[in-house]
Amino acid sequence: MSGSASLPDSATAAQPASQPSATPEAVTLRDPETGEPLINPETGEPLMGIPSPSEAVPVLDPETGEPIIDPETGEPLLAIPDPAPAPTPTAEADSVTAITTAEDLRDAVTERSETAGGIVSTLDAAAVEIGSIRFSMWDAFVLMGVILLVILLAWGITRLIRFALRRITQLDGSQRLLTEKISTIVVWALAFLIGIDLLGIDLTALAVFSGAFGLAIGFGLQKTFGNLIAGIILLMDKSIKPGDVISVADSAGNEGFGQIRKIGIRAISVVTRDQTEYLIPNENLMINQVVNWSYSSRDVRVKAPVGVSYNSDLDLVTELLYKAVEETPRILKTPKARVNIMAFGDSSVDFEVRFWITDPEGGLANIRSDVYGRIWQLFRENDIEIPYPQRDLNLRTNAQFDQLVAAISQRLENNSTKS
Repeated sequence: MSGSASLPDSATAAQPASQPSATPEAVTLRDPETGEPLINPETGEPLMGIPSPSEAVPVLDPETGEPIIDPETGEPLLAIPDPAPAPTPTAEADSVTAITTAEDLRDAVTERSETAGGIVSTLDAAAVEIGSIRFSMWDAFVLMGVILLVILLAWGITRLIRFALRRITQLDGSQRLLTEKISTIVVWALAFLIGIDLLGIDLTALAVFSGAFGLAIGFGLQKTFGNLIAGIILLMDKSIKPGDVISVADSAGNEGFGQIRKIGIRAISVVTRDQTEYLIPNENLMINQVVNWSYSSRDVRVKAPVGVSYNSDLDLVTELLYKAVEETPRILKTPKARVNIMAFGDSSVDFEVRFWITDPEGGLANIRSDVYGRIWQLFRENDIEIPYPQRDLNLRTNAQFDQLVAAISQRLENNSTKS
């Protein structure tokens, strides 16, 4: 088309098709009526070709909007428009916003209020870029708001679940606590996923750190997850449950008794008689031997050893021991107490009083002390002697020992003569 050379500069946007900006790739050609691929009759394969970028269209004057007339033919000038150049990528276009929801929220606020939109734009302008990730103060504000919302929502749901479980009377304490723990884990896991979805965080942006982060979590939270699983197992098999009385040993190795107050995610809380609260990791209860005084029954037998003199009336002693047990509160009438002669010791006849209580959380040492106090009173009233330890000392004689004895005897005689 030769007339194009005499056009004004305003029409140079339309360039000939002989100068394409890039060579297009060949594609499969299809029948425009049926849409089926065209077949090459010689090879039998689909026909390939390079389609024309566009059809020729009239060229309009950018100032008047009227078609430009070819001076040689007098007809409207037809030309194939040059495709628009691709936009040059910028640093801002390459950057990825860490929280995509913040962009949508920013646009929504800007449409509703220019003042609020200006504040949001100011916060969004203050940003830092780490590689291709862009994080602004507006992103931080949205992040904190969504986290707070999700935490409050999860906390409220767990409270409602706990309240509903307390009203279900068909569940015992262990089943109720187990259901509460599992539902709490599920609720917080869903809250985390919902929070990620609300923020629109692209987790693929963190793929670089996922390996190291997962390894750190695996080592750092190994004990935490172990205690969590151990607590769930303890609740499932009901070997340890709130209200049970177990043996507790302190750091010095002194064993005491404590009642389980609650079973948490990481540890159980055990309160002793002196109101000392021990936090024992759940995993320790799985791998160590534990004495549960109220596992299958709350009835606990207490033993109180007593020694009397060989000169005592053993029948009277037995009667007094039974009487001491009967007059002490907290001791069960059934099963009946038992007084046994255990041994003839070096300096005493050894008895043992065995009796039952049903409230081990009330303490074992104090009930044993009450029994001993009553036994002491009854023994004094009936002249029953609790003997001191007795030992026979045998001395083997020799020359030096005989001289020592003779010297001591002579001195004693001299002293008596002088007096």
